[in-house]
Amino acid sequence: MANTARENILSKIKQALGKPVPVPFPAAVAGESVFLPQKQELEIEFAENFSKLEGRFSFCADERELVSQLHTLQDGRKWTKIYSREPQLKEMLFRAGWNMPYTDDLPGCDVSITGCEALIARTGSIVMSSAQASGRTVSVYAPVHICIAYTKQLVYDISDGLQQLREGYGQQFPSLVTLATGPSRTADIEKTLVVGVHGPKEVFCFLVDS
Repeated sequence: MANTARENILSKIKQALGKPVPVPFPAAVAGESVFLPQKQELEIEFAENFSKLEGRFSFCADERELVSQLHTLQDGRKWTKIYSREPQLKEMLFRAGWNMPYTDDLPGCDVSITGCEALIARTGSIVMSSAQASGRTVSVYAPVHICIAYTKQLVYDISDGLQQLREGYGQQFPSLVTLATGPSRTADIEKTLVVGVHGPKEVFCFLVDS
């Protein structure tokens, strides 16, 4: 009985594939964006959309101002366990005056600091990949995630971000690409929005002019 049902399903699939359904909108151009074009600078677009999703945004004129703002934030929050495993990022912060020690304990850290692949202005999203030195877990396990990005990494739409990745990695495209859009959230529990269930409770983005 089970085999007969399986054969019937496979037969229907084979028939459907033999009669392709025509495209409902033949006049549409495949590469044409369905979204409204940007109406303002990418920095402003990203900041507004990122902040709407409870992300905390800060613009920095240069790397020294970035470190100054990080010190102020760290002093105010009393963070002592700071995690990062991106050598180039850590070296940049050190040169700019960041002298805080790092912890090797990701599950027990107060905050993690990473870079990113790109920023999507239209959705206020941070694009990260498995090719980054931070890997797949750093931005997810820490209770607070700080992303440091540069204005040259700003793009308007997700397709622009993926194209930037293709151009950057070529045949060595990352095995995983993720988009983080504000703190993690869920409404599965009695339809009540809860923030920070499956990831960080807070996400900061420091955008450095470049």
